[in-house]
Amino acid sequence: MYKQKKLKNGLNLITVPMTGTKTITILVMVKTGSKYENKKNNGISHFLEHMFFKGTRKRPTTLAIAGELDKVGAEFNAFTSKEYTGYFVKVDSSKIKLAVDIVSDMLLNSKFDPKEIERERGVIIEEINMRHDNPMIHIEDVFEECLYGDSPAGWEVIGEKKTVLKLSRQDLLNYIKSQYGTGSVIICLAGNIKGGSEKLISRYFSRLGKTDFKDKVKIKEKQAKPQIKIYYKKTGQANISLGVRGIPVGHKDEFILKVLSIILGGSMSSRLFTELRERKGLAYYVRTQAEFYTDSGYLTTQAGVPVGKVTEAIKIILAEYKKLKDALVGGKELKRTKDLIRGRSVIKLEASDDMAGWYAERAILEGKVLPPDNFFRKIDEVKAKDIKAEAKKIFVNKCLNLAIIGPFKDKKRFERILKF
Repeated sequence: MYKQKKLKNGLNLITVPMTGTKTITILVMVKTGSKYENKKNNGISHFLEHMFFKGTRKRPTTLAIAGELDKVGAEFNAFTSKEYTGYFVKVDSSKIKLAVDIVSDMLLNSKFDPKEIERERGVIIEEINMRHDNPMIHIEDVFEECLYGDSPAGWEVIGEKKTVLKLSRQDLLNYIKSQYGTGSVIICLAGNIKGGSEKLISRYFSRLGKTDFKDKVKIKEKQAKPQIKIYYKKTGQANISLGVRGIPVGHKDEFILKVLSIILGGSMSSRLFTELRERKGLAYYVRTQAEFYTDSGYLTTQAGVPVGKVTEAIKIILAEYKKLKDALVGGKELKRTKDLIRGRSVIKLEASDDMAGWYAERAILEGKVLPPDNFFRKIDEVKAKDIKAEAKKIFVNKCLNLAIIGPFKDKKRFERILKF
């Protein structure tokens, strides 16, 4: 049974004991990401994530940090998204003290050596190049820009080259001072937890204090007609993302939309995977996903298709969306989808790092946790009539959004077909 407690300095701690595992994960989740940035510092959340691995007073180099973790076989990494940043170490449970020591040292005592900042600037520029050279990854950025335009919600998490090149050491320090405090940080320990974990976290993170936290600008969902965003690139394949505006995390229909997205393109037996790949041979990868942010959300289908058959692929996706509006999902298909969600989740949650992420992500986004059993219950409550009603709400012409990466320049050819 998980426990959630606020420590003396105001830091929120979640502990999730797990039976049958010999590992433990410490995950530090910070309520900040690219949505909390402005035009001048776009990319700073991600840049900062990199810099926390570049040396502390106690462990002066990247090698010193990585070497200590490698010698005990630890898994460790960090990640940045639109609304949160995370840092984790997964170890043999007997090494938890070392893991907590290193993570806290990184977050509280990093040096931010100017030479390392310049070196890492080049690394991030190459990461930007890598993303832009991979349409399968970049299409998500283009789709969100299509939805949210020139706003923090529409900017890339990694930032633009021109902003990354201008970020200074003082910019990084100011951002930490604002965003990294007890009111915006959640620590989750998951796995083979033994006694004293609360004291351990309290001891190593005692210096973390309150900050003058700067919240993000909330999104105002507004769309009067279909939107199209084309990223021109000479490619042998067109990558498309066709979707609609959805709902935020915590909305009463969130779990309906989760089930709906899996039915459409969440597995190899899903409707769109079957239609686009197995029957038509138009794509290697096909996936539908529902994204839930704190103030917005969307559902989209992504696929890589032949340049000459983009129109056909778009029509197929729209047709499958429309079917969910017009007819109830059959009982067998609905049960199969629910069983798939449960099965995947159970497999995933055997690992302590995934369990830590499950609890911390929900807590940072919604302010409360969602234990797996509660999640499964909400999925089981979804009915066929709920899915049809939700499909009628979201699958409307004015809310359609299409992002394309490929050798196209003319929007009009797509405007003519972007309708139900």
